[in-house]
Amino acid sequence: MALSEHEQRLLDQLEQQLHADDPKFAHSMASDTRKAMSTRRLVIGSLITIAGILVLLAGITYQNIFIGVAGFLVMGAGVYFATTKSKQVEVTEPAGKPTKATSGGKSGFMSGLEDKWDERKRDQS
Repeated sequence: MALSEHEQRLLDQLEQQLHADDPKFAHSMASDTRKAMSTRRLVIGSLITIAGILVLLAGITYQNIFIGVAGFLVMGAGVYFATTKSKQVEVTEPAGKPTKATSGGKSGFMSGLEDKWDERKRDQS
């Protein structure tokens, strides 16, 4: 469900205030597409996992424990590869984002939220 224009503006304001009040927390909570799971890694990991299953089944068929263990290890490596995120170079903060709090700290952030909450309650009444 899409946000209305007013809700989107409020969300943007909240995000800006969070970046101003606590930039470390905001940076850690930001969704970064480069850190998200890669489709490429997921596909390659899935293919490696399937190959591991096939090798495991071959080990069972030939009743060779070494082939079965190797297949299990390949299968585990494929799952690990598919579920881990690739390492990225550390990115500095964009120039448009404030790095220091411009308002009076957390009390300014909380009072802003309280004001918006009160305004919203008045609009509903």
